[in-house]
Amino acid sequence: MKKRILETRLAEGQAALFYLGQVGFLIKYEEKYILIDGYLTEYVDRNFSTEEVVWKRRYPAPVDPAELDFVDYVFCTHAHSDHTDPWTLTKIAEVNPKACYFGPHAVVQAYKEMGLPETSLRELKPDEEVELTDSIRVTAIPAAHEELHPDGFGGYEEAGYVFRLGDRKVYHAGDCCLYDGLEERVQGCDAMLLPINGRDYYRRYKKDIIGNFDSVEAVTLAKHTGAKLLIPMHFDLYDVNAVNPAYFVDSVTRLNPFQPFHIFAPGERFILA
Repeated sequence: MKKRILETRLAEGQAALFYLGQVGFLIKYEEKYILIDGYLTEYVDRNFSTEEVVWKRRYPAPVDPAELDFVDYVFCTHAHSDHTDPWTLTKIAEVNPKACYFGPHAVVQAYKEMGLPETSLRELKPDEEVELTDSIRVTAIPAAHEELHPDGFGGYEEAGYVFRLGDRKVYHAGDCCLYDGLEERVQGCDAMLLPINGRDYYRRYKKDIIGNFDSVEAVTLAKHTGAKLLIPMHFDLYDVNAVNPAYFVDSVTRLNPFQPFHIFAPGERFILA
């Protein structure tokens, strides 16, 4: 997959999205590479499975983290291990001294515990915009993982990100549910990447699995904010926390049949053109 990423040629203004599984994406824009929530190992399977809750990947990672020596920027949305994966991140740091790592306070603390170089770490506050290059900017958006969790340091434990790639606007929600103020923050996205695995009592209180948007909420948010493209995520990697994407398609056809959407296969490339 590394070869295909590096050899992808883009016209002026285009961006490429590569799906890595769970909520992991790699964005290529103007020969810069942005990794978001790259979970590329079996860390969760090896460390969190119990007799009651078995975590087992349904498919292998489409790229080895040891191949990501070209990534410029790494963003993690929150400190859960399928988003801020110690095995993935330490391997990237081993092979890639130029990478810079971004996240809310709890994520940056996790980076430090992993031994990532502190000079490469950047904590982002809610609604803070950072300029990565002359044509790439990113804004941290508060995320409600079922609810907003203040971190005691002026921010929240979970974040999403709005990437501005030239004139394009891409929102990656991380793990998130709706809350007052979210719609205003994510108006007019060219692409909106939202989890759709939902939430319920049994997962939350019997399996300690915190939930996200369901398909109806994701489609409704895209409709209310005028998203040009809706991309579902967080539905396919673990059976214990998965959902049939057919429910998402049904929600689109019922609630907003003119909504363009794309469901990725692992490792697939999509050109925002």
